Amino acid sequence: MSALDAIDNQIIALLQSNGKMNNKEVAGKIGLSVTPTFERIKRLERMGVIKGYAALIDRKAVGKELKVVCQVSLKSHEKEGIDVFEKAIKELSEVIHAYHVAGATDYMLIIEVANMEVYHDFLKTQLSRIPHIGQVNSSFVMSELK
Repeated sequence: MSALDAIDNQIIALLQSNGKMNNKEVAGKIGLSVTPTFERIKRLERMGVIKGYAALIDRKAVGKELKVVCQVSLKSHEKEGIDVFEKAIKELSEVIHAYHVAGATDYMLIIEVANMEVYHDFLKTQLSRIPHIGQVNSSFVMSELK
């Protein structure tokens, strides 16, 4: 992968703050014309630096009032157990982010649901039924700072 220069980094920062910014707007902010700006953005996409574009959704507006940080430890670290767990987690729509982490736990899940009752049901009927889970610790987000 070729090195990114200062202009590439400016483009990345602008698109991170507003993914809907068009090429003309980006060009105006970085001091280039539209064509070289377009070519740089396409190069960043081809390189895999820009993986895609997404909309940030107000979770409360769509009925997801509760955000949970869930730490999961597996009973063992055999490949079969890891594969089964990871496949099951990918199928749960309530899990919006899932990270395999190093440290005291094996996985960090970010879960969004309507409320505590729905989370309790999710925990009992879906998460706890996944084989190879040893322990689950849940923390509830009180406010988002950044």
